[in-house]
Amino acid sequence: MTKLTITATIIAKADCIDLVKSELEKVVAPSRKENGCINYDLHQDNQDPAHFFMFENWETRELWQAHLESAHFKQFATITEGALENLAIHEMTQIV
Repeated sequence: MTKLTITATIIAKADCIDLVKSELEKVVAPSRKENGCINYDLHQDNQDPAHFFMFENWETRELWQAHLESAHFKQFATITEGALENLAIHEMTQIV
């Protein structure tokens, strides 16, 4: 099976940028250690500090789904509840 690429665009509310950034940073290291994680890269827009972008590659969709059930991911979701303006996640497959 072809690896699964995940892109996530995360927009923090203006008064929650530091909280969202801090919590996103906390998720990176344990996610990179998860079974099936190829890469897990966090970016912040240079012009808009509220705009974060996550680029991930997983060996399979099932392993990514397991990541969504991990304690560190659930903790992120709980702590940042109400702090996000928008969250868009896309499951993608590299074609070339």
